[in-house]
Amino acid sequence: MDLLQAATEVRERAWVPYSRFKVGAAIRATSGKVYVGCNVENVAYPEGTCAEAGAIAAMCAGGDYSIAEVFVIADSPDPVPCCGGCRQKIAEFAAPDVRVTMATTDGKTRSVTVADLLPGVFSASHMDRA
Repeated sequence: MDLLQAATEVRERAWVPYSRFKVGAAIRATSGKVYVGCNVENVAYPEGTCAEAGAIAAMCAGGDYSIAEVFVIADSPDPVPCCGGCRQKIAEFAAPDVRVTMATTDGKTRSVTVADLLPGVFSASHMDRA
């Protein structure tokens, strides 16, 4: 499955009554399966949950725990960056060289590696003395 198509389709199902800013994400797991997520807002948490976090949760629920590729899309002037929390979540499940592509609905894209997206990532190795 094409990640651009998957992220674009799921973006339309975002629940964004406050911001009206729809974001879609698609993740290809190392198994080859594709998982999707969209942002969701609610009155108690109007900034909502992120599309990438939703896709990662779906991936885990599907029994996969390793990311091969990430794609994120939004209707914005420039490719929408992943938030800090999602950057850390992506880094938990992806190798540093995994590609993350951020896109706009009008075709602009920017691809970076996980290492570029989150330099100096906190990892389990930081807790070796615990």
